[in-house]
Amino acid sequence: MSKKPRQLNIGFNQFKERRDNERLPIDPVIFLCTLALLIIGLVMMTSASITSADNTFANPFYYSQRQLLFIFIGLSCGYVIWRLPLHTWDTLRPLMLVLGLLLLAIVLIPGVGQTVNGSTRWIRISGFNVQISEIIKIFIIIFMAGYLSKHRESLQQSSRAVLVPMFILGVVAALLLLEPDLGAAVVIFATGLSMLLLAGVRVRIFLILLAIAAAGFFLLAYTSPYRLIRLTAFANPWSDPFNSGFQLSQSLIAFGRGEWFGVGLGESVQKLFYLPEAHTDFVFAVIAEELGFMGALIIIGLYTAIAWRALFIGRAAEKNNQYFAAFTAYGVGCWLVFQAYVNIGVNMGVLPTKGLTLPLMSYGGSSVVTSLAAIALLMRADYELRFQYSEEEKERRATC
Repeated sequence: MSKKPRQLNIGFNQFKERRDNERLPIDPVIFLCTLALLIIGLVMMTSASITSADNTFANPFYYSQRQLLFIFIGLSCGYVIWRLPLHTWDTLRPLMLVLGLLLLAIVLIPGVGQTVNGSTRWIRISGFNVQISEIIKIFIIIFMAGYLSKHRESLQQSSRAVLVPMFILGVVAALLLLEPDLGAAVVIFATGLSMLLLAGVRVRIFLILLAIAAAGFFLLAYTSPYRLIRLTAFANPWSDPFNSGFQLSQSLIAFGRGEWFGVGLGESVQKLFYLPEAHTDFVFAVIAEELGFMGALIIIGLYTAIAWRALFIGRAAEKNNQYFAAFTAYGVGCWLVFQAYVNIGVNMGVLPTKGLTLPLMSYGGSSVVTSLAAIALLMRADYELRFQYSEEEKERRATC
């Protein structure tokens, strides 16, 4: 009588059952949530931008048409990324890190970087502005995933192992602050620290790093005049509602008008030249106004579901000793949910104003393409976990 084949050490009985019975090449929860965010985002971005696009370009669907193009490019890039083994990205991570640092430096060269609203964050390529800070987020996640997968034991035993990733994060943050782009620096730092914590770094070391990072960013905000004005406006936007507090006060009015179920699709008043950046950084305020509290809650739930699946996949991959896949999944989940929650918090007046887009929903090619690329990496991690298990299990059964 043949012995029962030993199961792989994956854990999570529900995941085992799902993996054994389910033959879909992609995670259905992640796919459906991403698709829902893209569709709702396109509709709401169109609603938020239709008046300004008609006034500026004499084409009410100018931004919508470009956003559709960005989504197509993002889906195409995402498909290519999903088809490539994660090992490819692990091999290329040193090159990607160097390329990312070079791009951050190049964007600061006068005449090369494009300046918008006082910040130099873009490089003009074939008629499109490419935001380098969005690309570097992907590169940092891949670099961190590779480093953590190779030094996970050292991280759990010694504080020296955190020096390399913290140095890289510090260099990236410094280059971003020269643009300036404090929001992207905060997101990248928070993502990196979250990955370190999930990799098993000692809690004491993590708290020290967190305190140092928080103190540094607070000092930067306090010593910069325009950032200090933002902090003051955040504390009390109604003290100067027509100047420093204008954007936040208009966003809060949008939330107040939306109440439970919103004023109706296309019926927003705040998007009519009252709310600045209504189709980019403050599209969530338009969602809250037109779809109400329930619509806003659905959006938050979709992001939370993606983050939960990312952490679930990461944990399962870690249990199966697929560490690069695990830390890639952790990084993608932490980045997307953190940036989404920060953007939502800014719109609600819970956090100071930052120039951060709402992933998959705000207008902008760089944001949409990199967000879909990150989702593709996450789906690839899930694919390799499920199908690698299936192939290994077949081989085990064949030899029994």
